Amino acid sequence: MTNQTKVFILGMARSGYEAAKLLANKGYEVVLTDIKREQNSEHIEELKRLGVTLILGVDQDNLLDSSFGLMVKNPGIKNDHKCVIKAMELGIPVINEVELAYMFFPKNIKIIGVTGTNGKTTTTSIIYEILKKSKDNVHLMGNIGFPLCSFVPHVKDGDILIIEISDHQLCNIDKFKTDISILTNISEAHIDFHGTYEKYKEMKKRIFNRHTKKDVSILNMSNEEGLALSNDIVSTKKYFSSQNKIDEGCYIDDNYLYYNNEKIISLNSIKIKGVHNHENIMAALLAVKEFGIDNQDIVEVLKDFKGVEHRIEFVSNIKGRNVYNDSKSTNNKSTITALTSFDEPTILILGGLDRGQSFDELKEYLGNVKAIIAYGETKRRIFDFAKNAGIICEMTENLGEATKRAYALSEDKDIILLSPACASWDQFKDYEERGEAFKRYINNIGKEGNNE
Repeated sequence: MTNQTKVFILGMARSGYEAAKLLANKGYEVVLTDIKREQNSEHIEELKRLGVTLILGVDQDNLLDSSFGLMVKNPGIKNDHKCVIKAMELGIPVINEVELAYMFFPKNIKIIGVTGTNGKTTTTSIIYEILKKSKDNVHLMGNIGFPLCSFVPHVKDGDILIIEISDHQLCNIDKFKTDISILTNISEAHIDFHGTYEKYKEMKKRIFNRHTKKDVSILNMSNEEGLALSNDIVSTKKYFSSQNKIDEGCYIDDNYLYYNNEKIISLNSIKIKGVHNHENIMAALLAVKEFGIDNQDIVEVLKDFKGVEHRIEFVSNIKGRNVYNDSKSTNNKSTITALTSFDEPTILILGGLDRGQSFDELKEYLGNVKAIIAYGETKRRIFDFAKNAGIICEMTENLGEATKRAYALSEDKDIILLSPACASWDQFKDYEERGEAFKRYINNIGKEGNNE
């Protein structure tokens, strides 16, 4: 990896913890620092036992010097962080946890990488569920919640790795490459992190890093931005489309899903609904067909697959109201997807971290929305947007209050939908914690209703 055995890890969380543990077990001298003092106590104790130096809750600017041979950066930290800039000035390579794990993986493995603005988690999960029906050497990892470094001791020659990869994780890679890369779609997102849409697209394009003609890229023919971005890549391209027939690839026709003009399954037999999910399924199908998976295994999974937690997840029915948790929607495009999945009157909960984004893109999709409940940092801007759109809107301080108001404004046969269009970090550590909190709030309302 490097001739020097001293490694600086910037940022803890799950990826920093796993990177530190891996490196310490490999004999490296590891210094891990995080601006946040409060961390998982069990993780801290384990790293201390392994000899990791932990520096938490202090200014990090003076901790880095030329004695370090490598910096491993948490994906959530920008490249303009003072420590990152200093590392570059000192000639210290800056990588992330994905690149680090790749350095230690066996060479004789197959890697499927999935990225895109929306649909990553669903696509990754479907691929995993299909492949594991007939293979026992499949691993699910990455942005879906399982850091790659935690798998290094377990991956062996011949294994198949299915990795969800975010744009943040693609920022600091060099040698990392996949055998099959999926770009589900691309649209404007994470401008606060990258600075410009062009920079965001540049990062997404790295999913095809070091590809040759022997590698496979899977692309959405219905997504013009994705097609333009991948126009000059050299891998073998395979396409799926929800709008047009394709002689070689996946498409939908007459309410059936086809692969290479062969009818695979009726859309009515697929548990998860919506065009966006059908596109995710087609991307997954193209990937698993590279491993010779038969149609029976594919059909069995699709008939049973219920979707991904926190992504248009059905929570419960409370006195005739169907409640859905779409906490994973952290941008307009994801919320548009959720809104177009329902025809019923909808109470929409929006809000979260204020990244300065406009909500105007949602306007034409509010036809079924009878009221918006705004909460968190963005509540005032959401209120102004709703007023301009002619939609009733109430502002609340937090998600708990928003959930109560959404129920109070709802009626029999309404949809109550949490689809925030914002990141969670103003009030929660991640979208999962936000989604769990929402489900808890809703279930408590349901219990109260049953006691009336």
